[in-house]
Amino acid sequence: MKIAYNWLKEFIKTDWEASKTGELLTELGLEVEGIHTFESIKGGLKGVVTGKVLTCEKHPNADKLSITTVDLGNGNPVQIVCGAPNVAAGQVVPVATIGTLLHDKTGKEFAIKKGNIRGEESRGMICAEDELGLGDSHDGIMIFDDKTPIGKSVADLFDASSDEVFEIGLTPNRADAMSHYGVARDLRAGLKQYGVNLELITPSVIDFKVDDTTNKITIDVESANLAPRYTGVTISNVKVKESPKWLQNRLKSIGINPKNNIVDITNFVLHELGQPLHAFDADKVEGKKILVKNLPTGTKFVTLDGVERTLHEEDIMICDANSTPLCIGGVFGGLDSGVSENTNNIFLESAYFNPVLIRKTSKRHALNTDASFRFERGIDIEFTKYALKRAAMLIIELAGGKISSEIQEYYPESVKEFEVVVNYNNIHKLIGQELSKDTIKNILASLDIKVLSETEQILGLLVPSYRVDVLREADIIEEIIRIYGYNNINFSDKLNTSLSFMEFDKEKYENLLANQLVSQGFYENMSNSLTKPELVNLSETLNQEHNVLMLNPLSSDLEAMRQSMLFNALENVAYNQNRQQNNVRFFEFGKTYHKYDNGYNELKHLAIVISGKQFEGHWQMQEQPSDYFYLKGIVIGLMQKIGMQKITVKPTKSDLFSEGLGVYHDGKLIADLGLVRKNIAKEFGVKQDVFFADVKIQSLFDFVQNYQTKYTELPKFPSVKRDLALLLDLNVTYADLYNVSYQTERNLLKEVDLFDVYEGKNLPDGKKSYAVSFVLRDDNATLNEKQIEKVMSKLQNAFETQFGAELRK
Repeated sequence: MKIAYNWLKEFIKTDWEASKTGELLTELGLEVEGIHTFESIKGGLKGVVTGKVLTCEKHPNADKLSITTVDLGNGNPVQIVCGAPNVAAGQVVPVATIGTLLHDKTGKEFAIKKGNIRGEESRGMICAEDELGLGDSHDGIMIFDDKTPIGKSVADLFDASSDEVFEIGLTPNRADAMSHYGVARDLRAGLKQYGVNLELITPSVIDFKVDDTTNKITIDVESANLAPRYTGVTISNVKVKESPKWLQNRLKSIGINPKNNIVDITNFVLHELGQPLHAFDADKVEGKKILVKNLPTGTKFVTLDGVERTLHEEDIMICDANSTPLCIGGVFGGLDSGVSENTNNIFLESAYFNPVLIRKTSKRHALNTDASFRFERGIDIEFTKYALKRAAMLIIELAGGKISSEIQEYYPESVKEFEVVVNYNNIHKLIGQELSKDTIKNILASLDIKVLSETEQILGLLVPSYRVDVLREADIIEEIIRIYGYNNINFSDKLNTSLSFMEFDKEKYENLLANQLVSQGFYENMSNSLTKPELVNLSETLNQEHNVLMLNPLSSDLEAMRQSMLFNALENVAYNQNRQQNNVRFFEFGKTYHKYDNGYNELKHLAIVISGKQFEGHWQMQEQPSDYFYLKGIVIGLMQKIGMQKITVKPTKSDLFSEGLGVYHDGKLIADLGLVRKNIAKEFGVKQDVFFADVKIQSLFDFVQNYQTKYTELPKFPSVKRDLALLLDLNVTYADLYNVSYQTERNLLKEVDLFDVYEGKNLPDGKKSYAVSFVLRDDNATLNEKQIEKVMSKLQNAFETQFGAELRK
């Protein structure tokens, strides 16, 4: 938000420098992010004065140059060499004196210096309008009226103005400060803490009067839910024209381009008082009646920008007597009902619209205007009529005409100021030090918060209507400390704390896992929980019916809460690979969201993703790509870090992976991991292999909470490990081998593990190679070679029979 300092001073006559005022505003919570200088004319015409050409003679050494003598009004005429064809004796002209800084069309700055042009001294420059930033013509020098005073600053002739503009980062709750008047209110309260008591000047509307009632337009509001307050007045016989320079410069200083006097006045009052206004061409309001209502969903309406929009049944529409839409209330005007150069009569609107409905409409149609920005945060409903009078009086002053109707008003139920009870002890407790009661009451008075009642410990307060964010005791205390000054709070050298004993500290274990991952070269990232609803179609285990959808999404890309952490991970991989960062290791703690028949469900996850090289090659070692088994080791390492020992792996049931494992502890699934299916990765523009692990973090927490140290005797008899390299059809999965293995041998087979997968050269078409290890053990005796061979033969025969497997040699 931009606040012009000279404009601000119209409400509070401070002599503080802008930088000092900016520091105070920041202390008050209106954070000044920067201060820049505005000049209506680049350079401000500083050093440019009027001069009279006394003599003009041809340059002896140049046909197109003239030597002039110019009176600058100080009694010391100067010689200036001029190249303009229209220069002549007796003219009053603009002269840039030595030391003046001018700007060319590109904004580049150049200084006027004493010079020697073709052997003749020149002490200044007679300027054309483009050289001064007053126009585009360079046909010749500017020539003023003969009666123009000599030696007068040219800046005064053209109402050149400059200002210092604050860039304020306004928090969403401070709707009261979204105007120059609102900022001045806060500044007045802040200055009082420095002993500077200044009056807050409010523009007077005492002279507002109705000239006649010959052009009355009535109003009818369908429901107070749409517009709790709506006012309007008709002004006839106006002349739409260019605004005066002072008004144009006020708007330009805060980045608004002037349009015409009527529209400029509505914008001026908006930024002056914080009340949005809208001016209609009264002759286009059929039936001399304004209806505030809803229209059916699907109704077409062309807005001021020429775009045809499809309305929603909740949009607040301003219509005429025939229910023809004229404007989207509080958001954007219509193409055919606004003020144009042919407008003679206007209907001026000032209203308070439902903030929730305005926000929905603004987001629905992607229309973020100055008006909607204020309406959706909550303006001062009591300022509505005052702002209408202020704007109407300015229109009469700058556009002529007359007030041709009484103010039409709909205000069925007045908004009462809010009552809050505050305890002195709570004030001292939250602030951290004791403030005197007089100090507290003076601060409250400076904020227009009235004291209704007072006891030894209690204050009964009345909060003004414009402070829509001050509703609780804590809000009052925040206001007190904001004005008192956070920098004025005393801090003790002693740190007091109290010990708290929690049954389980989730954050502690999250940090434990995060530290291990970071030590292994991973980076933590945080992703948006909102995503595209159609992404669940990439998996058969996810379901569109389980999507948690936003009622008013910011965009179609942020319409649903995520059901899987994988899609965010792939977006992050793609983002990095598009910036030539191909080797990535990320992790994220986050939640997934699901809607079921019995309610909503949130699940906490730890997502881990790797892609690219595990490490770069060098003279001692070849580069090593990341793989399935590296990720498996990472996940098992995390489980072991928190004490899990009996870890087993089985083929995953998730269809997000082309090859994957489920990692279990005591039969409970802890994580799914594997190689992401290529068609899913391709959907995000990722071409290289991506390995992903989804750790059910709550299962880890459940283990830690219920963990009891148990001891089991080590096996008395040794295990035996055997490997098989199998040539298989591409459609055979590790899960198939895993299940058949345990079906074939239930007693001696203890572990089955896939430790290598190969597809590519030197294999027949349609084939792949699996290297699978088998761990055998008899808990009652040592296995002999005959028993081992028998089991391995059974396994091999089962694979050959059921899958057509062949042993690779």
